[in-house]
Amino acid sequence: MENETFDDTTEGSSVGAAQRVFHALSSAPRRKILAYLSASGLTAGEIADRFSMSKPAVSQHLSVLETAGLIRREKQGQFVHYSLIENNLVNTLNGFVQEVCPIGRPIKKESLARARAKE
Repeated sequence: MENETFDDTTEGSSVGAAQRVFHALSSAPRRKILAYLSASGLTAGEIADRFSMSKPAVSQHLSVLETAGLIRREKQGQFVHYSLIENNLVNTLNGFVQEVCPIGRPIKKESLARARAKE
């Protein structure tokens, strides 16, 4: 994964924000993370368990998503919980795309089943 930074001072801040969002969505693992978080929050460890990559790599993907304003994290005791930022237009559009995506649809179903089990 490339280690890129986006300088909002040289471009309009809305352009920089758009660049961060497009950069975040350009990665298949990050799109999968968004699908996993579509109906229910997960801890960093629960997210990492779903991927065959190192925990630091997953952490970097989470950081990119957070910087783009797509997810939030909340420390609860020794665990960090991640969830989608509700009412975010990009997350709403991504949810619609996942409905037709052959990879995203089953992941969204898993997330929904997990959310229902918590209720």
